[in-house]
Amino acid sequence: MDRGNGSAQTYLINAVSQRVGLSQKRIREYEKGGFIQPSRDPRTNNRLFSDADIQIILRVKNLLHDHGFTLACLRYFLASAPCWIVYSCPDKQECPAYQKPHTPCHEVAKSTPSMADKRCCDCPVYINRNLERFALLERP
Repeated sequence: MDRGNGSAQTYLINAVSQRVGLSQKRIREYEKGGFIQPSRDPRTNNRLFSDADIQIILRVKNLLHDHGFTLACLRYFLASAPCWIVYSCPDKQECPAYQKPHTPCHEVAKSTPSMADKRCCDCPVYINRNLERFALLERP
């Protein structure tokens, strides 16, 4: 989703809080933790959440509350797992990033014209790209 064109729907934190069933404080913790990067209104500095941000918040909420991840564990998971695993992507077979599993999805997106419309810069996998990557299931 392109946030720069001004045509995308955005929501203030209070509306997002009600929509996703989380407190505003918890949503700000998700931002501080590197899971979302809402844009800011240049006049008021209010956070502006896109539909993509809301989907990420819901997925992070699911991973934390339903699957037992901690915030720290989830950050490392996001740095090491491809986006189609994080988001249980139903279209992964058609995705160029899925065809190159050892290359970070945001790297594939930069070099693939068909992925130009993807929201990689909004994705927690991309936001946490500078964390050290490691094999999730290394043998002891």
